[in-house]
Amino acid sequence: MEIGNREFDVKNHTYVMGILNVTPDSFSDGGKYDQLDRALFHAQEMIDDGADIIDVGGESTRPGYTMISDEEEIERTVPVVEALKERFDIPISIDTYKSKVAKANIKAGVDLVNDIWGMKYDKDMAKLVADTKVACCLMHNRDEASYKHFMKEMIEDIKESVKIAKEAGVKNKRIILDPGVGFGKTYDNNLEAIRCLKDLEELGYPVLLGTSRKSVIGLSLDLPSDQRMEGTLATTVMGVMQGVAFVRVHDVKENKRAIMMTEAVLGRKDL
Repeated sequence: MEIGNREFDVKNHTYVMGILNVTPDSFSDGGKYDQLDRALFHAQEMIDDGADIIDVGGESTRPGYTMISDEEEIERTVPVVEALKERFDIPISIDTYKSKVAKANIKAGVDLVNDIWGMKYDKDMAKLVADTKVACCLMHNRDEASYKHFMKEMIEDIKESVKIAKEAGVKNKRIILDPGVGFGKTYDNNLEAIRCLKDLEELGYPVLLGTSRKSVIGLSLDLPSDQRMEGTLATTVMGVMQGVAFVRVHDVKENKRAIMMTEAVLGRKDL
């Protein structure tokens, strides 16, 4: 799979997407990197630690988050994306479900749109992605965590997102899927999503797993967000064992090492 100027061997390797929140209110690192110099310094740290993609987010999507205007989100993200593209040779993702924000950031150099609503929130997102030929990550989400048969319904929901993307002209080779751990799911749903990633992979697209520091880990271990690294690493290892192509994480170095060790045990080729 090609993202930006880089080819990703998504069938044989798991890559690390490093989280760069330029928000004052994200659930685990809000306010840490909302200044340009601090954002760039942290991006350099993540790249040095082995990040393969940097994912820039300008609006917190934690439970109970406050939606901000397109203009404010653009003001937060575009200068960071422009600075990242100027300084670093690494694919950049924008974490947004709003087409105006995505368009401004694609113009600034973004290579991937990471949409937490799987192109269902903004009807213009799919065409924008198709026309600009960037990659996209389609995440599963629902307004309410109400299911009769969770995995079956989750996969059907994701199929709807894929249909929206393809009908707009997005090519298969530019689509990534995300089960959306922590979004529109109960605690047990989240555990099942992590446990049954192979069911999602059967759709034939690369899968991204994003569990880093999330509440499913906090509830399992009874720990606050700044003490959930070990729990995150456990989910990363499970993702690698099930063949996920990407993990989206805060702690790049530790997750990178966990991936390398797991792949060594699995006998995957060294990349």
